[in-house]
Amino acid sequence: MRQLCTPLTEQGARLLKAGDEVAISGVVYTARDMAHKRLCAALDEGRELPIALEGALIYYVGPTLARAGMPVGAAGPTTSSRMDPFSPQLTAHGLRATMGKGYRGEAVRRALREYGAVHLSTIGGAGALLSKHIVSAEVVAYEDLGTEAIRRLELVDFPAVVAYDAAGGSVYDMIGDKSGV
Repeated sequence: MRQLCTPLTEQGARLLKAGDEVAISGVVYTARDMAHKRLCAALDEGRELPIALEGALIYYVGPTLARAGMPVGAAGPTTSSRMDPFSPQLTAHGLRATMGKGYRGEAVRRALREYGAVHLSTIGGAGALLSKHIVSAEVVAYEDLGTEAIRRLELVDFPAVVAYDAAGGSVYDMIGDKSGV
């Protein structure tokens, strides 16, 4: 398992290969559909973003409410393809990695290759287990979105796999899954 610390550089992202198992430590941002839509609208309008995209990793998650003594509740990934309409634009502005579950479309894969970024997958259905790797969480933007607000998480040894790399490799191709869905 490779240690992966944020923020990520383009050079570091380009060294990762589909199938690499990683343990992520550092700051990661959460964002889902509505937050992505707002980030892209801000870029389109020339407004400053509430988070710095350069070198960032965005985790597609809407954590549940925290139990006493925990920073978040269950924090399992959501379906990555729901962010496909927004991901290329954010990647073009420095987003270095995304993380969720499932497939990514060709436009996203093209952006990963062009800008030197990766997409990571983590374990769906294991949100309670994954939350044990989150040591802090705070809402940093779009609080009105509730669980889908952008949060700044600090992770320690959060498990994931490089699903799509910056060279065009895909873990799904490696396992012979050609369905693309």
